[in-house]
Amino acid sequence: MGEEMESSAIKNDVKIEDAGPCKKKINIEIPEEAIQSITDEQYENLRKDALVPGFRKGRAPRRLLEKRFGKETASQIKLKLLADASDSAIKDNEINVLREPEIDYEKIELPETGALKFDFEVDVRPEFDLPKLKDIPVNKTKLEVTDKQVQEEITQLQKYSGIWSPREDEKVQLDDQLIADAILKIDGVEEEEKLDNTPIFVRQNGFVGSIPVEKLDKLLIDAKAGDTKKTTIKVPKTYFKEEYRGKKVDVEISIKDVKFLKPAEMNENFFARFGADDEKDLKEKMADTLKARLEQQTQADMSQQIYRYMLDNTNFDLPTDIVAEQADTLLQRQFTNLLQRGLPQEKIQEQMQQLKAGSEAQATEQLKTFFIMDKVAEKLNIEVSQEQINGHIAQLAIQRGQRPEQLRDQMAKDGSLAQFALQVRENLCIEKLLESAKIADVKPKTKEKKTNKKSTKKDYKPVKILTKKTKKKTKMKTDK
Repeated sequence: MGEEMESSAIKNDVKIEDAGPCKKKINIEIPEEAIQSITDEQYENLRKDALVPGFRKGRAPRRLLEKRFGKETASQIKLKLLADASDSAIKDNEINVLREPEIDYEKIELPETGALKFDFEVDVRPEFDLPKLKDIPVNKTKLEVTDKQVQEEITQLQKYSGIWSPREDEKVQLDDQLIADAILKIDGVEEEEKLDNTPIFVRQNGFVGSIPVEKLDKLLIDAKAGDTKKTTIKVPKTYFKEEYRGKKVDVEISIKDVKFLKPAEMNENFFARFGADDEKDLKEKMADTLKARLEQQTQADMSQQIYRYMLDNTNFDLPTDIVAEQADTLLQRQFTNLLQRGLPQEKIQEQMQQLKAGSEAQATEQLKTFFIMDKVAEKLNIEVSQEQINGHIAQLAIQRGQRPEQLRDQMAKDGSLAQFALQVRENLCIEKLLESAKIADVKPKTKEKKTNKKSTKKDYKPVKILTKKTKKKTKMKTDK
């Protein structure tokens, strides 16, 4: 009997049409018979549990139930109809949605008679053909470590290990560190912001407290301890600290001390700090380190060529709203990464401005890369096992000085574990494509004069969107 009822179930009328790049519009008409059937079922269930004065449980007449619970029940019926119909339409027509559809519940009325009609749009996965995956042309640059590179690295180590020392003539020079008292008068803020004994680094785009100051070097160079310098700046409207955005700030700097970074001496203590016996041993260790770094650089460059080949030879459009959301997410993640890396505030601000300018283009490439590599993994039958994920987590934990289980728990809590698995799978795809690539050894290019052209190389990472295996649910949106 149940099978007969199921086979004769009332079907909704569903029509699907294109609504733009990676978008489908789904039109659904629920027949009056289906509405009546669910209404009867809802009231029958209500009758069993409803307590109505003057009637035993389960014996109240329907007209009384409709009068007493009609508004609430109609709302529940409408919600169930919309949820079931939209889920069925997506599932039965095998629509590969990227995220949950949003249906404006309040704007849809349950008709007293006749069919219930509604429509909604969904973002769907792009459809495209992959380019040829074998014999991808890749250049492998032969990089060699030179004595000059080794010496430059050791010089940097001396700077990193150096100490800030007072300047004898006390005249400020580029890259010096000042100890100063500063007063910040922010437009629209009554109370001045006073900073005592605050460190200020003399750079082209520096900071006084949290205020970015362009051409700070020109203001301070050749000044001495005891001097007071003043300037007025306007904070960019895109500045990451909201309380300062777009405001004019009067800056007053009273210099107390002038220091320069004195590089560490090449002595036994310096060598021991880096696990070396003497200068010769340190150079050998540095050469090994640079060699390993160059090998990683070569591998990364070859991987980028694979990414670029896939992007240049695969064409499809993406919905603008998803690109915009990804661009915002990208900026937030990059800002957090810069903070975690301990970059100075002036460097963060400088990089954020550059990143914001290209965030939409980068978001588009990251999204396209995700879809392309997901399809590559499917075509090459590449799956990532828990053992492989655990192995990569263990390697990362060693680099960070953590226990693998501790790092895994941390990633599970902050939601990065799934993204890490996607990255591992993507890396396996690149390795597989490189195995069959047509690799040509080439000499490194000679250094060209600097130009204003920006690098087009992108840092590809998996993006946070729904995948095929994500369970689909209908999201009902109500007006507040």
